Amino acid sequence: MTVHGEREMLPAVSKAEGAKALQQFTDGFNKANRQLAPQLNPSFEGGALLAIDQAGIKAAHALRPQGNPGFTALEFKDAHFTVPQQKGWPKYFVADATSNRKNAAGQYTRWFLVFSRNAIDEKWRAVYLATFPGNKAPELKTDQDGYAEAVPAGADSGLTVDPGKLSRSYADYLNTGKGSTFASGRDTDGWRARRAKDANRPGVRIMWEDTAANYPPVALRTKDGGALVFFSTVYHQQKTVFAGATITVSGALKGLLEGPPKKTNRMAFTTVSGQTVTVPAKSAGGKVAVLNRIEAKTSVRPL
Repeated sequence: MTVHGEREMLPAVSKAEGAKALQQFTDGFNKANRQLAPQLNPSFEGGALLAIDQAGIKAAHALRPQGNPGFTALEFKDAHFTVPQQKGWPKYFVADATSNRKNAAGQYTRWFLVFSRNAIDEKWRAVYLATFPGNKAPELKTDQDGYAEAVPAGADSGLTVDPGKLSRSYADYLNTGKGSTFASGRDTDGWRARRAKDANRPGVRIMWEDTAANYPPVALRTKDGGALVFFSTVYHQQKTVFAGATITVSGALKGLLEGPPKKTNRMAFTTVSGQTVTVPAKSAGGKVAVLNRIEAKTSVRPL
């Protein structure tokens, strides 16, 4: 009998296959960071995480073209797998495991990796990464068989903001500060305040524009009826220094430079970020809380 994953509600992955995907990610991550070879990243990453990590490898390669043979290999232990039942593509699941990386408090950090693929013959690739304070993620809703609930991106989500609209909503909020969708915090009004402080320093002007990203969000129902959502955005920054001065592209930024270097007092930077948020259920109301945000500059362009 043939089972059609595009029509039937099926577990996205078996635990054995999930463990294999996590190991493939770990092996690829270590090889890419040891060799500082950005061409390796697409073999184990996709989406926003690929854009972020590949940019980091490119930047590091500019400083160490010979690679980094002393790179401390990433290791995981105590892996758990959160698997939704899904119909159609893409399919996804979350692997969380304790890494051998420590946070500022000296605690080993638990990584939450979202894996996705678009067809049965594709490899699983990590598309989002998050860590949470105290290594504790929001509690997810599971059925009697232990499967999580995938939340639709559109109007059937039952959330105050549909997952498919979060990227645009967050970008609009960062651009304007208007609306009451997002809770106060480091990555909302705090982020806007830091930008405002940097915008008009003596001799330097910085302008920003945030835009929605094309990478699809991933959402899982939480026990309270809301959702844990992973999504991404892009922001563009233009830096201008006073006439007669020049902006020097040096260090790691050389690896992200588009086109030949030139003397200029204006430079454009593009940054991709990945956010992990909780979104309340419509019935409960409340605001979207940003729990984690990672980013990387992905290009530098003289103007």
